[in-house]
Order: sequence, then structure tokens, then C-alpha cells
Amino acid sequence: MEVTIAAFSFLPGLAIGSFLNVIAARIPLRRSIVKPGSACMSCHAPLAWYDNVPLVSFAVLRGRCRHCGSRIAWRYPLVELSTAVLTSACILEFGVSWHALIAASFCASLVVVSATDLERRVIPNLIVLPAAATVLVGNTLLHPSVEWAAAGLGAALFLLLAALAYPSGMGMGDVKLALLLGVALGRTVPVAMMAGMLSALAPSVILFARHGMAARKMSIPFGPFLAFGGLVALFAGKPLLDAYLGLL
Repeated sequence: MEVTIAAFSFLPGLAIGSFLNVIAARIPLRRSIVKPGSACMSCHAPLAWYDNVPLVSFAVLRGRCRHCGSRIAWRYPLVELSTAVLTSACILEFGVSWHALIAASFCASLVVVSATDLERRVIPNLIVLPAAATVLVGNTLLHPSVEWAAAGLGAALFLLLAALAYPSGMGMGDVKLALLLGVALGRTVPVAMMAGMLSALAPSVILFARHGMAARKMSIPFGPFLAFGGLVALFAGKPLLDAYLGLL
């Protein structure tokens, strides 16, 4: 039953991903997400509905605007596809439940903040803070406990101390994203933090290999790596944490 519903949820997931693209494009610029309608970011020509179909329009147009021929960023289909896949994955993992709805909302938040951090090096407060509040309320109502708030504050404090110690390597947006991870994951948030930090090592090593000591002055957006860690913890956090604790 869950497999069937997960399959049917893929198309709504694409539609949600399309709306997340609007949020990712407009919120950092402090523009309304309601109006005007969708338009080319280069020539500002309004987009017809058939040029705004998730995944399909990008493929039909071969990644270029119908009006001016400018390239459409790969961010658009990637956000749509990622959102659809994660929405279906939440239903497969947690069934048709409130837990799945909260998890899917969490995943959507991770997708959109990853997009803004990669494209503009910013994790907007207007996205991450409402998401954290919504997920905290949802988890607390579903599983009444101080665990969610405590995990959020603990994760945020951990990265806040890191940001104060190394301000050029981490921003306050990462701290607020850690808050979201904590209220969503509870006791498994250390798995997210560790997975995020370990995954960020790979590009760091590549930078040092290519640029030597000059790489210390370069920066990479940390948000997508934290988001990756959040997904690891969401879908595999408990067995990973149990396996680690079993080694102690």
C-alpha cells in the first residue's frame, strides 16, 4: 500500500519542488513568492504554463529559455526531482502518517536551503526559522518531549561555538540550519552533524590539493553538507547511533 501511495506522491512532489524553486529564487532577493508569475530570470519574459511543467519543460526546451535562449540553471530540475524523490522516500520509510508529513516538510526545507546556499551563499531566515518552528511543533505534538527543543538548542550551540571560533569558515545561517536539524531529528542529530562534517572533508581536501595553503582563504557552502547529514540521520540515524553506542 505504501509503495503505491509513494509512487502516486511523486507527481505532487514535483509540483512542490517547482514551488520550492520559486522560494529559492525570490526569498534571497526579498521578492514576493506570489506575484508576479513565473518569468525568465534573464529576459523577464512571462512563462506560459507549458514552459513551467516540472522536469518536462526543462527537457523539451533543452535547458534554455524559449524567448531569449539563455540557459536555465540545472538547479531547477534538480530541486524538483530531489523533492519528489524525498517525498516518496518519506512515505516508504514512515508510511502514510503524520511522521511522514513532518519528515517530508523537513526534507523540503533542506532542499531549498541547499539551493540558496549553493547559488547565493545564504541560508535565509525567512526559510529556515519558520521551518524549524513548524517541525518543532509537529514533533512535539506527535511525540511530546523536551528532546526536540533540547536537541535543536544543543546542535545550534555547537555550531555557534564553531562559528565564533572560526567566523570565516561558518556563518550564522549554518547555526540556524543546525537548529532545524536538531528539532527534526532529536537524539540522532549528532549523526547528522558528523555525517555533514565528514562529507564536507572531500571538497576541502580537493581544494588543499589543488591550491595548497591558499585554500585556507577559500570557502565552500556548508549548508548542503549539513542537509546531507540531516538526510542520513533521518533515514538511518537510529541504527547508526545504536551501532556506534554498541562499540563503546
